Amino acid sequence: MPFKPGIVVLVLTLALISVTACGAEDNPLVHEGIVAAPLDDVWKALTTKEGQESWMVAHSEIDLKIGGRMRTHYDRKGAIGDAKTIENTILSYDPKRMLSFKVSKPPEGFPFPSAVKNMWTVIYFEANTPKTTRVRIVGLGFGDDEESKKMRAFFDRGNAFTLKKLQERFATKKSGQ
Repeated sequence: MPFKPGIVVLVLTLALISVTACGAEDNPLVHEGIVAAPLDDVWKALTTKEGQESWMVAHSEIDLKIGGRMRTHYDRKGAIGDAKTIENTILSYDPKRMLSFKVSKPPEGFPFPSAVKNMWTVIYFEANTPKTTRVRIVGLGFGDDEESKKMRAFFDRGNAFTLKKLQERFATKKSGQ
């Protein structure tokens, strides 16, 4: 049988993709909960400027498209575009079902500048009932190095807090507070 370099390259590429995909899924960081709001409202709370500013950040700017930017700022005295702005790039989305993004520019002073380059987040949305939505936040791309382990712990706390605040945003609205 003659040597076919194209097949060898294809097999090696598929093997590398399989190993990379398996490695990324071996240890995902997962936070999941039920939000007391319809799917449309939860989707808007996470994918629009008005929605994000209603509960999560002081300032937001989002261009919901593949390759679009989602820029946020937690400080009311700050402004989008300054050194403390967090910039994410939208990797993919399926309206009202899934949103994935990657930090493209961490805020000044972010303690994990190397590790964050390999990490991305996927948020899944699922109507649980007509008035409730299941939200699942999955962090991927964490390595075994010390910086990545510390960053994972940082996002473990941060994503749990974010999910709790999202739940509270709608619980407060529903109770009229």
